[in-house]
Amino acid sequence: MKNKKIALVTGTSSGIGAATARRLAQAGYTVYGTSRRGAQASGSGHAMLALDVTSDASVAAAVAEVIQREGRIDLLVNNAGFGVAPGGAEESSVAQAQAIFDTNFYGVLRMTLAVLPHMRAQGGGRILNIGSVLGFLPMPYGALYSATKHAIEGYTESLDHEVRGWGIRASVIEPAYTKTTFEANLLAPDTPLSAYRQVSAAVTSRLQTLMAGADEPAIVADTILAAAQASQPKLRYTAGPLAARLRLMRRFMPAALMDAGLRKDLRLA
Repeated sequence: MKNKKIALVTGTSSGIGAATARRLAQAGYTVYGTSRRGAQASGSGHAMLALDVTSDASVAAAVAEVIQREGRIDLLVNNAGFGVAPGGAEESSVAQAQAIFDTNFYGVLRMTLAVLPHMRAQGGGRILNIGSVLGFLPMPYGALYSATKHAIEGYTESLDHEVRGWGIRASVIEPAYTKTTFEANLLAPDTPLSAYRQVSAAVTSRLQTLMAGADEPAIVADTILAAAQASQPKLRYTAGPLAARLRLMRRFMPAALMDAGLRKDLRLA
C-alpha cells in the first residue's frame, strides 16, 4: 500500500528494537529493521537489512535501499547501541571511549545525516532517538554510557529546533531498566584497576537485582509508537513508570537528596 508510512529502525535483532519493529508493523507501518547480520527473522512482519551504524558506507547503502524500494522514509528510530559493564571512569581507555561513542552517539549522527535530506525533500518526517534515564540522571560507575546518552539528549534537542521548518520533528525516548539481552552483552572496561574491583562487583550485583523487576521491551515500543504518531510531539518521552518517576525526581528533588538517594539505591558507601 503506497499510503503506508515507511519506518527504518536500527538494532532490531532483539530487545527494544525487535519489539519496536513489531509494534510499528502492527500499527500499519512498512518497517525496515536492521542488524549487522541483516537476516530475516521468521514471522517478524518486517524486512531486515544489513547495517553497521559505525560505517558510513553501510549507513548510506541501507538508507539508499529503503529509498529505492519505497521512495521515502517517514520515521527513523535510532535504537542501535550497546552497554558498558559497571566500572570506574578511570578504567576505560580513550580508545574504548571513542568506540562506545562511535556506536551509541555517532551511529545516531550517521543515520540522521543520511535520512534528513530525504525527509527535507519530502516535506516531513520524524526522528526518534533512544536515550535513557541515564541521559538526565547519570549513574556512578557508568560514566561513558551516561555520557553517550547525555550527548543524544543535547543533539536531539538542538536538532528538533533546526528541522521543524521542513515538517520534521525529533524526540528522545528515555527508558529505565528494560528486560533485554542488552545486559548480557556489556562491554567490560579495557583497563581494569584493582582499586575499583569490589565496588564494581557490588554495583553489578545490585543492577542484576534491579533488572529482575525491569520493564518489558513492549512498554518502550508502545512509547515509541505514541511518539511517532503524536500530532504535537514532545521533545522527551519517558518510557514506563520508573522512568517517569525518575524524571520528576530529577526535576523537583533537591540535589543533595537526589545524590544521597542514588548512592543508597546502588548501595554505595
